[in-house]
Amino acid sequence: MNANRHIERHQLPYYLNVFNAFTDKPIGYLGNVSLDGLMLISQLPVLVGGCFDMRLKIPGTEAVRYIDFSATCLWCREDVTPGSFDSGFSLLAPPLDYLEMVEALRHYFSFHPLATSA
Repeated sequence: MNANRHIERHQLPYYLNVFNAFTDKPIGYLGNVSLDGLMLISQLPVLVGGCFDMRLKIPGTEAVRYIDFSATCLWCREDVTPGSFDSGFSLLAPPLDYLEMVEALRHYFSFHPLATSA
């Protein structure tokens, strides 16, 4: 079956890790994103109501780009995977780099019909 695969798969957790913006230590990875929030998947539960300074490291062709932002945890619950927790965060003032990343991910994971000539 692998011989028939035409699209390379990417392991998103490898690329979409979330770090503490001050200590640069990993705190989890992105489960999903929107223009004003995100879901974090982590090994430890997150304090609901807490404000966290986070960092995304976006790989580029020449260098890694950092996106720093603050987010407030709205909810936290145990994931269906044992030892994992899902937490929902709200971003009050997402930076432009974050908004551009969300749009790039939306475009990347969308189906685009092929142009047909009439």
